[in-house]
Amino acid sequence: MFGKLKLMSIATLLAFVSGAFAADVKPTGTLPVVYINTKGSKPIVEKEEKIPATIWIDAAGTDYASLGSEAAPVAFTVSGRGNYSWVGFEKKPYKVKFDTKTSVLGLPKNKTFALLAHADDNLAFLRNAMGFELSKRMGLSWTPTQIPVELVLNGEYRGLYFFVETIKIDKNRVKIVEQDEPAPAGADVTGGWLVEIDNYDSDPHVTINEPGYGGIWFTYKSPEVLSSEQETYLTNQLQTIMDAIYVEDKNSTEWEKYIDIDAAARYYIVQEILDDCESYKDQGADAKWKFGPVWDFGNAYQRPSKDWVWPGTTFHQVWIGELCKFPRFMDKVREVWKEYAENNANFQKAYVDNYINSIREAAKADAER
Repeated sequence: MFGKLKLMSIATLLAFVSGAFAADVKPTGTLPVVYINTKGSKPIVEKEEKIPATIWIDAAGTDYASLGSEAAPVAFTVSGRGNYSWVGFEKKPYKVKFDTKTSVLGLPKNKTFALLAHADDNLAFLRNAMGFELSKRMGLSWTPTQIPVELVLNGEYRGLYFFVETIKIDKNRVKIVEQDEPAPAGADVTGGWLVEIDNYDSDPHVTINEPGYGGIWFTYKSPEVLSSEQETYLTNQLQTIMDAIYVEDKNSTEWEKYIDIDAAARYYIVQEILDDCESYKDQGADAKWKFGPVWDFGNAYQRPSKDWVWPGTTFHQVWIGELCKFPRFMDKVREVWKEYAENNANFQKAYVDNYINSIREAAKADAER
């Protein structure tokens, strides 16, 4: 055995040792264990292909409820998801979709969830956990819930994952009117809208130029397919907001006709506390647009200086720096901060301690794998 190993290249030896360790790692049983088996054990290598699969969840002695069983798993489909998180890491995130609305681990019933790997989180898996918790405590209208689990995919232990509610229009998630895709001629196209400020020009989007920066891509998530009337309305709305924000008179209240100032202040404070350097994600409903829900904190806690969150970051912060020039916005930020601080001044340490204790053993197994 050892004689043969001497003939192996360093790369082959490392692969051999890595595989041996991975095969030995098992679920710790300290978190719910999610078992997914794809049809024919087909590997999940694409985001576009929805692979038929089954799932069952062993609550493993936790306070959560199990789902299905090994003998009677639940049918659903699974596919890849994410952008950089999909291509940048061996530990992949997944999108899962049930045939009917299903309650998973106590989460409100829905068809669609995500299994996030948080492979880019080198801070004890704290980035999204803290971001979501801060958002809930800040009082944003809806924040996704994520539940730590361990994943076994086609018999192979994949490590610590997070079962997460995805952002979509639903009575239990983003509560706005869902438009037709595309809207028929003469339909009301004023709402609802679910729009993300993105940095991927391959997604369906409209482009608005921001003064001093250039084109900003606004990816429309719902509706996903637009009529000419919908595209015109969305483009005009975003251009009107851009123009109202970039006025010389910062005592102007024109922008407040279109943006919910309270939601914007709450969303901004979450980003500032987390040192997050990803742009706003916008949810439109009725006459005003609301900032939120929060989602991706993969770049949190990486502030390059002691400055505010918007200057000098890796990713451009759309609108934040300009909004903070408006005295009325900053007054609202101070008002919201006072309310938050009085009720949540000391929650962080207890929350972090409890959270880390809950994932401790699974995180060790994840690192070993």
